[in-house]
Amino acid sequence: MKRPSRGGSAKGGATGALQEALVVGSHGRHVVIETPEGERLLAHSRGKKSACVVGDRVRWAPAGDEAVVEALSPRRNLLMRQDEWRSKSFAANLDQLLIMLAGEPMFSESQLNRALIAAEDAGIRAVLLLNKVDLPTGELARERLAPYRAMGLTVLETSLKAQPEAALALLGPVLAGHTTLVLGPSGMGKSTLINLMLPQAQAQVGEISQALNAGRHTTTTTTWYWLGDAVDGQVRGALIDSPGFQEFGLMHITPQRLPELMPDLRAQLGHCRFYNCTHRHEPGCGVREAVDRGEISPTRYRLYEALWDELEAGQRPG
Repeated sequence: MKRPSRGGSAKGGATGALQEALVVGSHGRHVVIETPEGERLLAHSRGKKSACVVGDRVRWAPAGDEAVVEALSPRRNLLMRQDEWRSKSFAANLDQLLIMLAGEPMFSESQLNRALIAAEDAGIRAVLLLNKVDLPTGELARERLAPYRAMGLTVLETSLKAQPEAALALLGPVLAGHTTLVLGPSGMGKSTLINLMLPQAQAQVGEISQALNAGRHTTTTTTWYWLGDAVDGQVRGALIDSPGFQEFGLMHITPQRLPELMPDLRAQLGHCRFYNCTHRHEPGCGVREAVDRGEISPTRYRLYEALWDELEAGQRPG
C-alpha cells in the first residue's frame, strides 16, 4: 500500500486536475482506492461520513499522508438494504449478484426473496448458486428452488469442496468479464468460493485490511478482488466479497412496488378487477387466482404477504 505523493493541499484539495480511481476496499470513512496503473492508496472522503462504497469510481487528490476523495462519479446501480434504523450499501456498479445457498445449513427463503427484490429494484441480474449438492440435504434445497427456476432465474449447482475442479469449470464462464457481488450468510460456502476462484485472495485482503486497520479498530470490510490478469482488449472480471448478514431490510421499498419486483407476481398484474389491488384480500384478484391455479408458489405468496405487512408497518408514523 503506497502513500500518495504530496502534489496537493489537504485543506483545499488538488492543485491540478483530479485523478481517477476505483474503490476496492471500504470501512467507515476510510477506503482503499486503486489507480488505473494498479497502485493502491488509503483515502478518505471529505465530511463526517464516506459516501463511497466498493465498486465506485471516484476522483481524488493527494492530501498529506493520505488521498482524499473529492468527487464521486455517477453510478450505474447500487445494491443496498435498509431497516428501521440505518441503511447499508453493499457495492456499486455491479454486473451481477451471485447469491450463495446451501441445504446444510438450509438457506432462508425469506432472505433469498429479500435479496432478489433488492437486486430487481437496483436493476442488477441475479444468479443463484446452490452449494453442497453432494450432501443429503441437497435434494430438498433443490426442490425449494423449483419456483425460482420457473421464474427464469439461473440456478447453478456445485460442490465447492467435494468437486473443486468441476466448480471452477462451471463458474469460470459465469464470472469472466463481469463485476460480481457474492452475497450469502455464514455457512453457505462464500469463503470457500473466494479461495477457490482466487488463490491470491488472502494476500489481497491482508493488504486492504492492514491499511484500513492502521490506528483504528475495524472488524469487517467489503473487498474487491480481480479475477486473473488484465489482458488488452478484454474486460477484466472481479469478485466483491461483502460481510455476511442475518437481516435484510427493504424499508427503502414501498409495499405497493413489491408485486412489480417479484417476477412470478408481476406476470399476473393487469388481471385484477381493481386497478389498485393489493393482491391480499380483494375479490377478482389475478394474483391470488394464479396461486390457486398453482402458477405462483404458495410459499412465495406467503413471503409476499409477510413482507407487505412489514413494509406497511414501517411506513406508519410512530
